[in-house]
Amino acid sequence: MEGFKTPVELAKSACLAAKAKVAWSIPQMLLLGVMAGAYIAFGGWLMTVVTHDLAAHMGLGFSKFLGGAIFSVGLMLVVIAGAELFTGNCMMPLGVMAGCIPMSGVVRNWFWVYVANLLGSVIVALLIFYSGLWKGPIGINAFKIAAGKMSLPIGEAIFRGILCNWLVVLAVWMSMAATDIIGKIWAIFFPIMAFVASGYEHSIANMYFMALGILLKGDPTTVSGAGLSQEVLSQVSIGGYFHNLIPVTIGNLVGGILFVAIFYYLVFRTHLEDIV
Repeated sequence: MEGFKTPVELAKSACLAAKAKVAWSIPQMLLLGVMAGAYIAFGGWLMTVVTHDLAAHMGLGFSKFLGGAIFSVGLMLVVIAGAELFTGNCMMPLGVMAGCIPMSGVVRNWFWVYVANLLGSVIVALLIFYSGLWKGPIGINAFKIAAGKMSLPIGEAIFRGILCNWLVVLAVWMSMAATDIIGKIWAIFFPIMAFVASGYEHSIANMYFMALGILLKGDPTTVSGAGLSQEVLSQVSIGGYFHNLIPVTIGNLVGGILFVAIFYYLVFRTHLEDIV
């Protein structure tokens, strides 16, 4: 179809993309993964800056909408500039089911990209912390965001992770339909805006948010300004980091694999036989 790819063509593109991803060398995956983690962190920080006091002036709903709109820049950088994002790569099992790639190649990609996404996220958190740009109400807001994530019950974290990556993988899926950059931007914008405004949980974004929160815990002014209970404050730790990250990652895997990769494979499997 002129102007954009049809859903059937998208399924074929997803298989071809998966073949390219499993062919990356480990150094390539690490570099591309670090960049993706950093790009998502850039979006997270910008969202924090713009929305830290917006709810008081424009209302909570509009603040969440604008935060989601701003955060979408992270995935735009990943898709258009080129990077490897673990959550987006949850689409890759479609290629396994179609017989294009082995599952071992997918697991290899996930492992190195996830590690690299973590590294890139933490690097940006460190750079922002030492820049001092967080001092004042922005830092207090960033600390509250991190504390809220680390104190989230495990069950809620899993289901919010599922909902998140259903939309994130759809954003990547839809971006492949566009044949120009403007089309890719709009394809990414709406699903990412929706997931952030809805309050879902993204493992790679959380790597950054929570790392910055742990760093900010060392500033007494920020901690006192947040006005959080001692119980919540105690969750801002390495233990709290993994208390959130593990269930959210599980949820992200389920959301992306089941609701996009598996569902679209079941719909279009007869059309994928000629690309094996």
